[in-house]
Amino acid sequence: MPARIESYRDMVVWQQAVDLAVAVYTVTKAWPREELYGLTSQARRAATSVPANIAEGFARENRGSYMQFLKIAQGSLKELETHLIIAQRIGLVTKQSTADLLARSESVGKLLRLLIRKLSGDLS
Repeated sequence: MPARIESYRDMVVWQQAVDLAVAVYTVTKAWPREELYGLTSQARRAATSVPANIAEGFARENRGSYMQFLKIAQGSLKELETHLIIAQRIGLVTKQSTADLLARSESVGKLLRLLIRKLSGDLS
């Protein structure tokens, strides 16, 4: 039987989302300075938005609000993926680094979808 979730910090989806955000910060440190207020900032904001929205939703007092924040986290995840693909296409990041980050993103996305389905009562 799984341990009781008492905090958003106990959730694997939040933990993986934080790990993804840290990995994005690590990768973007090597990006050119002229991108600091462009793609670097955009990717970092999207990456940090994912665990932040999971945490904020967890703190809400009703299921509908929680699900809405999880959906916002999903949107931020797709935004991050888009920034990473663009960065790879313009040569800011290697294909391998992009693939690694996209794999992490996919894992977080699967967990988010599962959690949303569970909260909505749709476990099919």
